[in-house]
Amino acid sequence: MTIGELFLESLNSGVITEGDVNWLAHHQEDFSRAEVAAAIRLGRLMDEGEVNLGCHLPVAAAA
Repeated sequence: MTIGELFLESLNSGVITEGDVNWLAHHQEDFSRAEVAAAIRLGRLMDEGEVNLGCHLPVAAAA
């Protein structure tokens, strides 16, 4: 997983999981300057309620 993938997935679904937040916290020392900016933006989106802490529901198979 990369911060870019996580950022786009969270924007698309409006949800970030607790595991995702833990991953961010544990890998923040390794982030480039651009990745830090994306992580900060993601945090602001959470503060604004645009991205919510939750879980991803499995997609139902088409019948």
